[in-house]
Amino acid sequence: MAKELTHFEKKVYTVVKNIPFGKTRTYKWVAEKIGAKGASRAVGNALNKNPFPIIVPCHRVVNTSGYPGKYAFGADLKKKLLTLEKITKCCLK
Repeated sequence: MAKELTHFEKKVYTVVKNIPFGKTRTYKWVAEKIGAKGASRAVGNALNKNPFPIIVPCHRVVNTSGYPGKYAFGADLKKKLLTLEKITKCCLK
């Protein structure tokens, strides 16, 4: 049986699913968009539990510094997904 999403997770996923293909946003931006300024880490934790990675493209959320950050399915896959979308704004080292 799947775990029920929290209200916070639902808000995060709603915002993230609307990030356009080929674009990125920061954890901070997502936090501010849902009215939770300062909750960047909580946004990251919610995205780490994302049960809908195809519908909620959490790979498009990066650090404020531009680095891809962590990804539940591995940093290498996140970098490949960003490259596939021709996202070069962030550092893909």
